[in-house]
Amino acid sequence: MTPRLVLFDIDGTLLSAGRVFREALAEALTATFGTTGPMESYEFSGRTDPEIVRGLMRGAGLEDAVIDARLGPALERFAIGLVPLLVANAIRAKPGIPALVGRLAGDQSVTLGLLTGNLERCARAKLDPLALNAHFAFGAFGSDHEDRRALPPIAVERAFRATGRRFAGKGVVIVGDSIYDVRCGQGLGVRAVAVASGTTSRERLSAECPDALLDDFSDVEAAMAAILGNGTG
Repeated sequence: MTPRLVLFDIDGTLLSAGRVFREALAEALTATFGTTGPMESYEFSGRTDPEIVRGLMRGAGLEDAVIDARLGPALERFAIGLVPLLVANAIRAKPGIPALVGRLAGDQSVTLGLLTGNLERCARAKLDPLALNAHFAFGAFGSDHEDRRALPPIAVERAFRATGRRFAGKGVVIVGDSIYDVRCGQGLGVRAVAVASGTTSRERLSAECPDALLDDFSDVEAAMAAILGNGTG
């Protein structure tokens, strides 16, 4: 079996965390910038946490110089506020995820990693109630880079350090629920698997022409075939 590096998005793909993200973010933005910006109309899906803060504050009319000066403190306050809210009853695994991740983790040809816009400490706190952290030894996070398109090469390099394997092209699989998950690996020619289990419609995901598109992962066999390419390389 061809070795695969499978990189999972978190929110909308592996799990949902309700509104605690927005609650913690609103508190941090208000405390740091004096405004939440246009939170109700902003599209959060697929964006990194730093990108979200920047987009909201630009929407509130703040200049980049002001945003840059306060971005670090805002993200720090956000993380401090969010992590205690990520308790078991706030986190729900998406359909099929426990079984699917277990199957992939048990496949010797598969290396699992994360590719998420979350700050790393927030990502780990979200996975912890579902006991999923043990399956994801490394990843690329919003705390690594504000631009999601910069994250796949970071994850690939970390996979090399962890395994000694150089994953490339369709040997890298990005799994996510947003158009930005589909787009972010295009420059590397990766396999993109989209899942309509988040807030983005199946129709909008389909327009991005992912290699595979699923409603959710409740059919674990179909999900395995979509992610691994059905043995097609």
